[in-house]
Amino acid sequence: MFAVAAAAAMAVAATCVKGASATVPAAMVVFCRSAFGLLMLLPWLLREGRSAFVTRRFGGHLWRSGFGLVSMVGYFYSISHLPLAEAVLLTYTMPLFAPFIGWFWLGERPPASALPAALIGLVGIGLIVKPGSAGLASTAAIIGAFSGITAAAAMIGIRRISDTEPASRIVFYFMLLATMVTALPAHCAWQAPTLPAWGWLVGVAAFATLGQLLLTLAYGAAPAASIGPFTYTSVIFAGALGWAIWGEAPDVWSIAGIVLVIGSCLLTLIPRRGPPASARPIDA
Repeated sequence: MFAVAAAAAMAVAATCVKGASATVPAAMVVFCRSAFGLLMLLPWLLREGRSAFVTRRFGGHLWRSGFGLVSMVGYFYSISHLPLAEAVLLTYTMPLFAPFIGWFWLGERPPASALPAALIGLVGIGLIVKPGSAGLASTAAIIGAFSGITAAAAMIGIRRISDTEPASRIVFYFMLLATMVTALPAHCAWQAPTLPAWGWLVGVAAFATLGQLLLTLAYGAAPAASIGPFTYTSVIFAGALGWAIWGEAPDVWSIAGIVLVIGSCLLTLIPRRGPPASARPIDA
């Protein structure tokens, strides 16, 4: 229930991004998502005191935040130019790439299912991206797929520092650094949002933060392999919202690509047999 609720909240957040992007510059959307999310998180962190902010792994936070910010910018761009369900799905391809990034970065050998899953997933991405087609939609699809790769790198970055850094501190530094980095571009592109646009912008931060909280509760209540499949209901929610609000309907090739990508991502969740491979020592 937590995982499905998180997926629904993330789909609503993506809907708010698309709504805001119609009248608000992209730099403002990214800045407001980070700044408003930070303001919503601060009261909770302040109750924990100084320990919520002190870290000796600032370099790790920089790596995680850098990849996360690049992923978020690409995700928001793809949302503004693609049908909502396709944009959400392309970022949700991170399980296809995470095993190989983890192998390179942490020395964790991927399971046997990782390579066939990645190959099937790439075929599905190709059906959505439609190589050779022209226009913003094709470019946005490629950028959306790249956001999935950088999202996977961000997740591995979290794993790399999670032995000493609690989730609340990781989220805080991501929000803080993303707000600082996007402040100047947002200032240069700033224009007074309309009242409906303010609603979209606040909705992005509120529902994305709620989704993160619900997903944290889900992973605290059950193994990751049990939770993973439910997160893909976000694509269903996003498709329903895109159809209801903007009349979006994917073509047959995109539907086939969505099926292949979701199937390949679920394949990566098959638990490996035997003891896990040891990782190299984790440093700062």
